[in-house]
Amino acid sequence: MQRRSGACVSAEEDRRQRMYIVETELRKAGYKVIAGVDEAGRGPLAGPVVAAAVILPPDVGIEGIDDSKKLSPARRKQVYARMRRERIPFAVGAATVEEIDRFNILVASRMAMMRAVAKLPVRPDFLLIDGYAWQGIDLPHRGLIGGDARSLSIAAASIVAKVTRDRLMGLLDRKYPGYGFARHKGYCTREHLEALARLGASAVHRRSFRVKSSATGIQLALAFPEEAGGEDG
Repeated sequence: MQRRSGACVSAEEDRRQRMYIVETELRKAGYKVIAGVDEAGRGPLAGPVVAAAVILPPDVGIEGIDDSKKLSPARRKQVYARMRRERIPFAVGAATVEEIDRFNILVASRMAMMRAVAKLPVRPDFLLIDGYAWQGIDLPHRGLIGGDARSLSIAAASIVAKVTRDRLMGLLDRKYPGYGFARHKGYCTREHLEALARLGASAVHRRSFRVKSSATGIQLALAFPEEAGGEDG
């Protein structure tokens, strides 16, 4: 236990307070409804990119909120379930594979983020965005590089986005069997590359992505199914 301002503070509570410093500064500046925004799925070869926006109250007591990459799948699900039980305001947005291929993954990720913000049950007055901010956002905002490790609100968003996308990839695994989506979530693993070499691209693979793996010697251009002469899935 640590002592702060005459009160005992647990190590976990101290960690949460340190990760809420940016939000605390913004609240002192007059902003009251601060949403953390993050995405999951920029790197995979298949599936949509999913974003989340989360509004954490200053007295949030949920243990374990952290950068989703630091948490096990089971821990992420536990924290996500606790956020739902505590009725933390959050929303999810996505950009489709078609949008990724049409606009590029960066633009599609931003689209997903703003769709999540637009679906929040209350309108935020400030956005904390993981990574770089961009022009055209109609709310006060700040980009934070490595924000999922620096801001509790962004970390919460990273968990919601990751859990939601993982569940989506589980559904796609049943619709497009053989690729192992439920296990690797569409990322460029050896299992996935070997399935692509064997089956070709499915309807949910990102055709704008190119694959080259020195580990397997596999090089792939994810052509449209009709161009490859095969059926979807």
